[in-house]
Amino acid sequence: MLAEKTLNTGLKEWAAVCHALETGRQLILFRKGGIHESAGEFELDHREFLLFPTYLHQKLEMIQPAERAEVEENHSEPATVQISAAAEVTDIRQLKERGQLDALQHEHIWMPALLDTRWNYRPENPLYLLILRVYRLAEPKIIKNSLEYAGCKSWVPLKERIEVVGTTTVASEEEFEERRKKILRVA
Repeated sequence: MLAEKTLNTGLKEWAAVCHALETGRQLILFRKGGIHESAGEFELDHREFLLFPTYLHQKLEMIQPAERAEVEENHSEPATVQISAAAEVTDIRQLKERGQLDALQHEHIWMPALLDTRWNYRPENPLYLLILRVYRLAEPKIIKNSLEYAGCKSWVPLKERIEVVGTTTVASEEEFEERRKKILRVA
């Protein structure tokens, strides 16, 4: 359950991935950005956040074919953004081998070529697996997109706080725990 009643931090992620998270198709993210290590330990800037869908860098060919029908192709960011879900990070694991990504293939919508890109990007930085407990907002919130939200950054501080009271989980507790345990066995 989300600890906060309102949130004003968005995690930028491809709109297709936000959709996969909001529908329960996906419970994980892989990250190198928006994180840092302090005293040798991984830290996440925010453990609870809103999902902020973006079209920047989203490529249809980098999404599994079975998932492409849900993808809306835009070549620019829209004037407004619909915030439909919030998430909390339940687990963080540093991935040690590229094969771990392949073992998680059924848990996400990305193509192997994208996973290779993420694994090989800045190889001096480890790749982390985040397991998310995702919540649908009671009412999606439409916000005006702005230049302050633009660019290649993971976190965006929103101009207003969005209420997360009355959210519903996208997966039942039992389903979430079963999938979480399977993912952790790989990671």
